[in-house]
Order: sequence, then structure tokens, then C-alpha cells
Amino acid sequence: MGLAMAARTDNETAFVRDLGAQLRSDQLSVEAAVRTAYAVDQGPILAYAEPVAVVWAESIADVQTVVRIAARHGVPIIARGAGTGVSGGAHATEGSIVLSLERMNTILELNAADEVARVEPGVVNADLNTAAAEHGLMYAPDPASYKVSTIGGNVATNAGGLRCAKYGVTRDAVLALDVVLADGELIHTGHRTFKGVAGYDLTSLFVGSEGTLGIVVGITVRLKYLPTDIRTLAVFFPTVQSAAEGVLALGRARVQPSILELLDGPSLQELDLRNGSDLASRGTALLLAQFDGLAAAQEVEIAIAALTALGGRASQEDPDEANRLMDLRRHSRGMDVDSEITVGEDVAVPRSQLVHYVTALEEMAVRHGVGVRVIAHAGDGNLHPTFHVAEHTEESVAALGRALDESIDKALALGGTITGEHGVGQYKLRWLGLEQNEDLLELQRGIKNYFDPANILNPGKAIPARR
Repeated sequence: MGLAMAARTDNETAFVRDLGAQLRSDQLSVEAAVRTAYAVDQGPILAYAEPVAVVWAESIADVQTVVRIAARHGVPIIARGAGTGVSGGAHATEGSIVLSLERMNTILELNAADEVARVEPGVVNADLNTAAAEHGLMYAPDPASYKVSTIGGNVATNAGGLRCAKYGVTRDAVLALDVVLADGELIHTGHRTFKGVAGYDLTSLFVGSEGTLGIVVGITVRLKYLPTDIRTLAVFFPTVQSAAEGVLALGRARVQPSILELLDGPSLQELDLRNGSDLASRGTALLLAQFDGLAAAQEVEIAIAALTALGGRASQEDPDEANRLMDLRRHSRGMDVDSEITVGEDVAVPRSQLVHYVTALEEMAVRHGVGVRVIAHAGDGNLHPTFHVAEHTEESVAALGRALDESIDKALALGGTITGEHGVGQYKLRWLGLEQNEDLLELQRGIKNYFDPANILNPGKAIPARR
């Protein structure tokens, strides 16, 4: 063993010993199976290393203790929620520890009069909604993983979801944060009022920063009224282009769906294959629209007129069928998990470019000799195209890579972005420079350096290192 390796091993041993002196035995593990289980999230694995240890914090004081010990030893910290991220934002790095916040799962306050809730980062999205529903309220952001993903993880990636079309993304719902900085200091940003412009908006800065600037240990969120009426339309079209055109048609008709999802023909076929449904027999593409609120019934009638004029066949679904269709859509990510023969994407384009982008995806798939499925949060232009091949060969993998790169280039050419809701993480660092120039990246590196000068908070994620 070289001197450098021996020194690092000695430091890691001392670090774990110091942690053990401050935490209970059931809050710290160095077991190989545990370290392996917590080493990655659900994103593509480009590179990772098993962490030195896994720590389960149960309080803000625990987080501060861990951060201070890690800072003293120069050990990187990977903060983790439920591990449902799909961009590698929670992949462990060499010599790091994984700091799990899953046990910090208390709803600290739910104030119906103020329409706010204060939660710890490990609170599961669905659990907050269950609690809010008792007061006639809801927490609007609803990523597909809402049944298991945590609010802290949603904040880290600025997660979106199906209801984004009307209610916005996580950043739009977060009012205030409690954050432990890289030296263990605890700060509070934001306010519990809906308005507030005192000072710089540090709350928005931390939302979506993927644990690279600080570790979020408390979150104050705005709640919304639980809708009194919900109406769901399933509109099947002869082509995916006509379905995409329906998005703009609804805008022209001045109706506001709370959910507006698009699924192309191959996606419908794959869902049928996996779930025994019959969606593909009803049309080549589906626009799934949900309206809520007191005007929902009127909006549905306007929407039907606008979409049938484009050739859509619309049916208003009863609550049971509506829930079934929404569940199929939410679970569609399961069929698009990246593998050696499947590569999924998360891009966004202006809504006016949806038709052009979907057409370009189909064309490039044919040209590269790969298949493509397209699912989209069509209401805000956020698409999840998935390229796939039948078998794993050197040429097929290369073709997937070419199609993927071109899909990113095309999204940017149409005025879009490389990630709509999954975050940059580790996986998308290679494309960030295509969207943001070096001056802007350097400014962001300066922000990172200010908050984390020793680079111990989730290093190698969100912002590329200097060349």
C-alpha cells in the first residue's frame, strides 16, 4: 500500500471512529451490503464508489455533527433521501459518506389557516398530501415517485410532476428552508408568507442545487386548496403530432388543465404489454387532460370542442378509470429506466415547439436505427423521450448515444433545456456546457466555492469542474 493510500485509509478510520463517538450504533454502518445499497440512486451509473460509511441523521443536531466531523477530516458528504433520483445526483464518490435523511420524517406543523406546512426533509410527498387532505388542502408538486420520494429530495432536484401544468414545480411551492452549511452552521432562508422580497432569494438558490451548497434540514411549503371538482378527459388522436397540437389548442381556448400529459403510440403499446391495458386500440396517441376547481365541468366542454376539431376522440372518464389512467401514466417511468439497451431523457422545449420536437425525435430515431417512445408533461413542454434497441451490441449502443446527443442538440436549438425536472446530477454534466457558456459556469463555480470552499458537499454533481 502506498503512503498516500495508507494516509487516506488512516483518515477514514479516524473519521468513522469520530462519528461513532457522537452517534448511536444504529445510526452508523460500515457493512459492505449497506454501503452497496446506498451507493447509487436510480440514475445511469457512469462512475461511483462505495461510501466509507452510511449515516442516518435523526435531527438537525445530528446533521451538524456529521458535517463538522466530515469537514475536519475532509470527507465528502452525499446527502440522500429516498434514492429515487434518475440523474446520478446521489451517487457516492471516492472516500465519501452517504448521509441519509430518511429518518427525519416528521411533519412539524400544518397550519390550515396560513395554508403552510413545515416538514423535515425525509417526509414522503404522499404522506404530506394525506395529512393536508384532512384540512381540505394539498401539496401540489407530485413527481411520479410521489408515493416514495421525499420532500427533501424533491427540493434538491426542484422536482416537477403531473400537476406542473397548473401549479408549477417544487420551487413554486417552497417558502423557506433550514440549511446546514459546509462548516456545520445552520441558516434559515425565506419566510412563511406568500410574498416576501427582503434580501436575495437564497431559498430559490438552494432549491435545485442538488445538495452541493448545503444540506436542507427543514422546509416550509405553501399548500393549495384541494379541488372540489375534478374532471378527466382521455383524448385519442390519429398522430402524435395532432396530439401535440392539442396543447396549443387548449391554450387558445383559454382553459387551464391541472394535468396535461401526452403519450405516443409506442408508449401506449408498451404500457398495454406491461399492464394488460388496451390503450393502443383506442388511438395512435393520447392526450390525458385533467381539470379541477369550480369551473372544471365548463372547461371540459370547451376542451372537448377544441380537441375534437383537431381530430381527437374525447371521452370524459369516470373517477375509477381516470385514476387508472393516471396511475398508468405515473408508472410509465418504470418502463423507461436506463439500461444497456434503453436510454431515457428529460428535456423541455417551448410549448410552441412540441410538434417540431416530437417530429424530429421520430425522424432521428429512424435515421439512427433505434426505437423511440415519447411521454411528455405536455402542459409545460417537458418531454421524456426514450431511445431503445433490441439487443446489446457495440453498434447499437453507439447508435443510442448518437440519437441521445442529437436529441439534446435539437432541444437546445428549439430554445429548450437539457433537463426539465430531473436535475443535472452526474449524468448531464457532459451537456451542461452546451446550454450555459463558460462565463456563466464560472460564476456558478464561484457560488459553489463560497458556500463549500473545501468541496465536500456532493462533489462532482450539478456543476462541472474547471477544465
